[in-house]
Amino acid sequence: MTTVYLKPHKEESLKRFHPWVFSGAIARVVLDAHHKGDAPEEGKIVAVYSASKEPLGVGHWQIGSIAVRILAFGVEELPKDFWQERIKAAYQVREALGLIHNAQCTINNTFRLVHGEGDFLPGLIVDVYAETAVIQAHSVGMHVSRKEIAEAILAEVPQVKNIYYKSDDTLPFKAPIEGEKTGWIKVQNDDVQCTKDEFWSIENGLQFRIDWLRGQKTGFFIDQRENRALVERYAKDKDVLNMFCYTGGFSLYALRGGAKSVDSVDVSQKAIDLVNINVAKNFPKAANHTAVAADAFEYLSKQKSEGRTFDLIILDPPAFAKHRDAVKNALRGYQRINAKAIEMIRPGGILFTFSCSQAVDKEAFRLAVFSAAAQVGRKVRILHQLHQPQDHPINIYHPEGEYLKGLVLYVE
Repeated sequence: MTTVYLKPHKEESLKRFHPWVFSGAIARVVLDAHHKGDAPEEGKIVAVYSASKEPLGVGHWQIGSIAVRILAFGVEELPKDFWQERIKAAYQVREALGLIHNAQCTINNTFRLVHGEGDFLPGLIVDVYAETAVIQAHSVGMHVSRKEIAEAILAEVPQVKNIYYKSDDTLPFKAPIEGEKTGWIKVQNDDVQCTKDEFWSIENGLQFRIDWLRGQKTGFFIDQRENRALVERYAKDKDVLNMFCYTGGFSLYALRGGAKSVDSVDVSQKAIDLVNINVAKNFPKAANHTAVAADAFEYLSKQKSEGRTFDLIILDPPAFAKHRDAVKNALRGYQRINAKAIEMIRPGGILFTFSCSQAVDKEAFRLAVFSAAAQVGRKVRILHQLHQPQDHPINIYHPEGEYLKGLVLYVE
């Protein structure tokens, strides 16, 4: 096996179980005897040792600032049943949380099975929609291991019969990728492929059409499940505006909560089409919902010029900062969009505002929202501080995994 030796005193983070080895911490790499070339292949399993040759763990090699993502600590090779044991452990967590669809849980068949570092599988995401698991690799190593991962899921997750692989937008752009980045790995019934446009998933009793082939992420934003339920609690008799609505998750919960009216806005017409399909499926007689394809900033400016206001606004934009170099611009974006929203909330109204940018920490996001409120001159109270749900766990040794941040604000 290829071995990686760290510089003196660079092993401390690994001894604290942080799963990343940065390239600057590496002293030298010794290639295995059969390797051709002068560097490890991206995605290869390597063993990591301290400068004093103490075994620290094994993981996937990758090109970039994060050189190794550790899969198992304190060992010199990956355990034989590694994938199956890790998938089994992840499934047991979801089972303990009551998220598994069975006789005791009939209102939800959608959950995240694997959340990267949060489930000690860095670079891997697996979402389950009824009988189908969607695998998404964020590292070449997980791409290389995709078939073993699929076999482990089929062995350990009883309800999963089909495996779809969807990594065309998540793998490193310049990585030398072998094999398909998107497609079916396992299909029990060919009808799954034929009826993909008619697949419905259940979340808290609401039905959503899932497009795991063409949709964002794995087809749905499972991470907002609990926060959508909170919107339902606040929606009764309110005029609601759901910005960046995607397929209308927050909108459906607001309608079920008794909202007076709901406006759903997204820049994508395809998303708006799905919103309308989802609303018609769950509320076929609803006459209080409007869906509009429009740029968020332009839409808010237009509504303000027309004098429109709302009782409850939801801002759930895509990541404004995908890396640290973009944080300053992202914070300006958050301040600008929140200022526009706060201006349009009626006295006594509620704002749900989110950031899913991992590079933006919660204090910086909170400051951006505070600056927006000060800019508009409204009195604002924080009612809730929100984050990702329990099936998106945060590895206590990897605080970077806390990516979703949200605030619920009361606006005077």
